[in-house]
Amino acid sequence: MTDFTIYPAIDLKGGQVVRLAEGDMDRATIYADDPAAQARRFAADGATALHVVDLDGAFAGGAVNGAAVEAIITAFPGRVQVGGGIRSRADIDRWLSLGVARVVVGTAALENPDLVRAAAAAAPGRIIVAVDARAGMVATRGWATVSTVTVAELALRFEDAGVAAVLFTDVGRDGLLRGVNIEATVALAHATRLPVIASGGVAGPDDITGLRAADAGIDGVIVGRAIYDGRLTLPDALKLAGASLAPNQSAA
Repeated sequence: MTDFTIYPAIDLKGGQVVRLAEGDMDRATIYADDPAAQARRFAADGATALHVVDLDGAFAGGAVNGAAVEAIITAFPGRVQVGGGIRSRADIDRWLSLGVARVVVGTAALENPDLVRAAAAAAPGRIIVAVDARAGMVATRGWATVSTVTVAELALRFEDAGVAAVLFTDVGRDGLLRGVNIEATVALAHATRLPVIASGGVAGPDDITGLRAADAGIDGVIVGRAIYDGRLTLPDALKLAGASLAPNQSAA
């Protein structure tokens, strides 16, 4: 079985760490007011990768919480992937120059595929295509607009582009602790040769073990509310994923 990465999520709204319900900005729960401190806590618990989203930026179409993201990059010693409102080559290049390991592009992947292809060619393995779905159809612009393109169709457009992975989110489950949509995630993994990162609805240990058991080209999973609400500890999630803990962490 290939390596399976746990990506603790830091979603940013108004400079604070929040989690949304079904991508609704009016249904935000605030968990912390210091994003960099949260990144350091995740590092102390053994995380080697972070998933950071500028939620305000996703709706605005450009960086809004840029200062908070930069503080996270500085504070976290591992890999940081960033998404949210990244829709131009200048945006992509700026984040890569600031030390982001991978840039997550969603809306632009649907609306400007040539941009994504060019960026992936210039920085192979550092661009992730976000395939966010409502009822199987790709949702863009902060999940507010639903297209007529299926998730598999969008993923297949970038198979030969040099992107690192496809990030699949079932918007209808995101932030609700209903369990990740394993069936849909596996179906997408079977439809494309690209690695798939799962996201949306992780409720506890069973979601991680279920995704790992599928062994269908699923590269990892993003975990947010389950950790913040204490339903799953990050060290336990890393242990379930078979990840190595940081030197000061025990696997017990």
